[in-house]
Amino acid sequence: MYELIITEKPNAASKIAEALAEGKPIKENIDGVPYYKITRGKRDIVVACAVGHLYGLDEKEKKGWRFPVFDIEWKPAGDISRKSGFSKKYLNTIKKLAKEADEFTVATDYDQEGSVIGKNIITLACKKKDANRMKFSTLTKPDLIEAYGNKSKHLDWPQATAGETRHYLDFYNGINYSRALTSSIKAAGSFKLMSTGRVQGPALKIIVDREKEIKAFKPVPFWQIELQGAVNKGDISAWHKQDKFWDKKEADKVMQKVKNEKKAAVDKAEKRQFNQQAPVPFDLTTLQMESYRCHGISPKETLSIAQELYTSGLISYPRTSSQQLSDKIGYKNIMVQLQKQKVYSQLINKLLSKKILVPNNGEKTDPAHPAIYPTGINPVNLNQREEKVYDVVVKRFMSTFAEPAVRETMTIDVNCKDEIFIAKGTRTIEKGWHIFYEPYVKIEEEELPAVNKNDIISVKKITMHDKETQPPKRYTPASIIKELEKKNLGTKATRSEIVDTLFQRGYVAGKAIEATNLGIKTVETLEKYVPKIVDEELTRHFEEDMEKIMEDKIKKEVVLEEAKGAITNILSDFKKKEKEIGKELLAANIETRDALSNLGKCPVCKEGDLQIRSGKYGSFAACNQYPKCKTAISLPSNALIKPAKKICETCGFPMVVAIKRGKRPQDFCLNKKCPTKHVEGEAGKEAKAIAKGKIEKQCPKCKEGKIVLRGSIYGKFYGCSLYPKCKYIQRLETTGTKNDTAEDNNP
Repeated sequence: MYELIITEKPNAASKIAEALAEGKPIKENIDGVPYYKITRGKRDIVVACAVGHLYGLDEKEKKGWRFPVFDIEWKPAGDISRKSGFSKKYLNTIKKLAKEADEFTVATDYDQEGSVIGKNIITLACKKKDANRMKFSTLTKPDLIEAYGNKSKHLDWPQATAGETRHYLDFYNGINYSRALTSSIKAAGSFKLMSTGRVQGPALKIIVDREKEIKAFKPVPFWQIELQGAVNKGDISAWHKQDKFWDKKEADKVMQKVKNEKKAAVDKAEKRQFNQQAPVPFDLTTLQMESYRCHGISPKETLSIAQELYTSGLISYPRTSSQQLSDKIGYKNIMVQLQKQKVYSQLINKLLSKKILVPNNGEKTDPAHPAIYPTGINPVNLNQREEKVYDVVVKRFMSTFAEPAVRETMTIDVNCKDEIFIAKGTRTIEKGWHIFYEPYVKIEEEELPAVNKNDIISVKKITMHDKETQPPKRYTPASIIKELEKKNLGTKATRSEIVDTLFQRGYVAGKAIEATNLGIKTVETLEKYVPKIVDEELTRHFEEDMEKIMEDKIKKEVVLEEAKGAITNILSDFKKKEKEIGKELLAANIETRDALSNLGKCPVCKEGDLQIRSGKYGSFAACNQYPKCKTAISLPSNALIKPAKKICETCGFPMVVAIKRGKRPQDFCLNKKCPTKHVEGEAGKEAKAIAKGKIEKQCPKCKEGKIVLRGSIYGKFYGCSLYPKCKYIQRLETTGTKNDTAEDNNP
């Protein structure tokens, strides 16, 4: 007999086994699924792993396309979806190992999702009513040993129950509303799978409301007057103290008074120093926002990378709402470990020279986990994007312990014919925490020349600027996450996934998130007929109920019964107007489909439009005047192609955007013979020589093949002659070598 420890992922099982073993863990497997045998004291332990959720919710009995549906239960994920088929062998392995176990410990991530995963495995796979619970925030040896030594004798039932309630609510809302929307399209005489959900609907409404604000916005003109001059060998730019003139006559009056003046005088010069406090530690949302600001990495990808860094033991648990670091994590020990990483050693030395290490903690807390921090373990074999996220985490951690930056603002009042103009400039006196957070510090430095009262300013010119008010900005993938958090919609772990779903469904598009016609019409239609589907108040109400479940103030059954009643009433109203809803949604679908597939005028016949089509051999662009015009251009199969809504300035062909997973979107011309795709100069000469066989180069990766010149719709590139055996590629403009694989970087 032995104790069975169950982890959430294979990597976590390996880390826990290595941490707890008094000798070397024995790795074995069942049907290719790894598990570990270890001994700790007099206790034999087996560490097994899941692969995330091994169970999912599904209808108890499939009775066709019906709604509302509330009769659901947990089933093995592999039985629900083919995509989850791989999880069956993990579930079977745990079931086999459970038969010989006499004690069970759950060591999944300590949050609602992890607790649901653990609870389902214990109750459904192991057939037990309860189990021990390990709680940890990093997968480092000291933390894991402490977590095992202090494990609780019971599962965290309030956390597990709140998580399970969330799954039930999401399933109730998702399946019923999505089936209702799809059914309405069918009632209108067509077919299109539609979806919405408990948080998805309100999230879309927020974006649509912003889009409507932008479209309804009417700019209001205003005028600003700027004085540019020189004083004490320095330039100065000052703006009239009124700032914005909403009446042009007032601005003209001032301009008439000062326009020919060549001299002005300093009326007043003041300096004010202030401390700019160090930033607070990262919670998940601020990490996602900063990763997007600094590196352009989407919130969804940032979470994925952070999770990978966590399971590799490099950072603490990322799904946290806390902006506070406790001294229990051992600040000094972490810094001593980071000191061994050459890139951070000098900065760490400065911090370790301080007498006291105290972080500038923020206000937000999380009962389960501290803010995100590096463990100090040296990273190995990180890819470029993982390095970027890791670097921003380490530098944020260091900067929170640093001294405030000292900045100085200088304000100069300039008198020109009794009209006062104000110049302001702020500069950094002492960098403080800036040193530790470079290059991510984005602070404007503007130093004004030193002046005294009555100094004479030589006026270079005085300009009246015609301006107008600007519409609200569209949300970015990062700012919409922040807005959802502010409104208490979704969770820290699900918000980025919700936004990604809106993109996948065609409800929104663009880097600056723009609601598509389909998104706008969907919200308008639902607001018109069944407004509660997109009502954020109803969603927030249930979010608050789940917090009460966590606090053991309300029962799961009460919340679920209320939700069933609300959904039933909403769907009752929906069915009364089903056909009208379907007609409006169908029209929006067709309009959006055409907009997303239209690439622009056909450059060959000049009459038709090039549109994205799907065929037996993949996607291609073709003229809609076929067969009159037979223009057809193949499109890359390794990227999502969208219209760029612009024309190539070189050849006049439409341009498109290629979106590849984990990479920045790339614009390119559809014309394979476009001059922009041919390399000129020395690189071009070498490429031609390689193509003709006059120059031979060995493949730097496999050392067997030769470098050959290839071409694609993106342009020319070098590749190995032994492809697909060797998938080395190199872009022509690249100097040196680059060991990329065709799967990741195929031009």
